[in-house]
Amino acid sequence: MADLRNYQTRTANAGAQAGAVIDQGLRTYMLRVYNLMALGLAITGLVAFGASQAAFADGQLTAFGQAIYVSPLKWVVMLAPLALVFFLSFRIHTMSVSAAQTTFWIYAGLMGLSLSSIFLIYTGASIAQTFFVSAAAFGALSLFGYTTKRDLSAMGSFLIMGLFGLIIASLVNLFLQSSALDFAISAIGVLVFAGLTAWDTQKIKEMYFDADDDVVAGRKAIMGALTLYLDFINLFLFLLRFLGNRE
Repeated sequence: MADLRNYQTRTANAGAQAGAVIDQGLRTYMLRVYNLMALGLAITGLVAFGASQAAFADGQLTAFGQAIYVSPLKWVVMLAPLALVFFLSFRIHTMSVSAAQTTFWIYAGLMGLSLSSIFLIYTGASIAQTFFVSAAAFGALSLFGYTTKRDLSAMGSFLIMGLFGLIIASLVNLFLQSSALDFAISAIGVLVFAGLTAWDTQKIKEMYFDADDDVVAGRKAIMGALTLYLDFINLFLFLLRFLGNRE
């Protein structure tokens, strides 16, 4: 009987130690995801601000501003981030971690160039205010997705359908130019990306596997960072349509 109790104790201790190792590995993995995402956002913000300063001087667009906002090059600026995010999504399984990470940094920079026009449309104070509101909301939603025991997969399917509806409505409103529809799109956009933040965080957490080697774990962390980066950027942009004060 004593041997049985000792065996049960040893088994329980071994299980607890294994669980502790997995928990530590998960925390390290998620911290890596958040750090990559934060650095991507920092690159985007710096490039966006720098480009806006270079594009506008003495109340007029500079040659650089004319090139990225008016000339046909503006389509390259707008579409290059989309092309790169598809490239990274489809090719990451064959890329080295360093190459995938470099591609993510380039994508973040191109996104900053694409978003630089917001500094010409909205006041700097309202952009900063919206960023901090977005950061607080994102942090709370991501924490919920990380800690909740509830399976959010059903909500995720609904949110994906909402995202496709949002894209279609945005395309339609390019022609209708309806202020009422624009308001509805903004409100739905905030709700959709708020939900996606929690759902994607849970998915990224579930992607963790303690037996992954450094390469696989690195690729997963980069894709997780890219996913949360997109959630944050879109949440920020939709909130900016509500909270931003125009120049």
